[in-house]
Amino acid sequence: MAAVKSTRVSVSGVLVSSAALVLTLAACGSDSDAPTTSTTSSAASSVAEAATCPTAEPEDAGDPEWTLAGDTGSVSVIGSTDSSAPVVDIEAPFSVAQTQVQTLQAGDGPVVADDAEVSVCYMGVNGRDGSVFDSSYERGAPVEFPLTGVVPGFQKAIAGQTTGSTVAVAMNSADGYPDGQPRAGIEAGDSLVFAIKILGVTG
Repeated sequence: MAAVKSTRVSVSGVLVSSAALVLTLAACGSDSDAPTTSTTSSAASSVAEAATCPTAEPEDAGDPEWTLAGDTGSVSVIGSTDSSAPVVDIEAPFSVAQTQVQTLQAGDGPVVADDAEVSVCYMGVNGRDGSVFDSSYERGAPVEFPLTGVVPGFQKAIAGQTTGSTVAVAMNSADGYPDGQPRAGIEAGDSLVFAIKILGVTG
């Protein structure tokens, strides 16, 4: 098994729009277009305008904040900082039978409700091959969405956390795209890993 380092790998042609792939997660395998976000509140917009997602790779990543041995392969994650993007290292193929969530750095803001609308920075990595399939860090801008509009694994990672936290989740296929997501190169059965920074909550 080869170790695959996934940080800010170029995914040109994979991103489905500036709205970001994560907004299509509710489709659970559908290849439909991303939903519009016209209902985003002004509070979320002001959070996003004030925040950016750092694009720089860390100069010295240091020790992983989370290491997880999967049913196959393994993953280690270092969360983002104010000046650098996260680092996700995959020993591929990585897969998990059960979704696992780890708080890397706890924030001191309010707790995120199950149905909250949030503003986040995130990086998504495919466990099968270690490829980055979507990253708001690469774009340098956060994404806003309601937790009721994303796949279960992404909601499990964020709901119940405190605002300002950095979080990692390794989600099984059932909590991601059980039937795959061709536009992102996700196949049926793929486990996904996300490194997430929760910037703001609006509801």
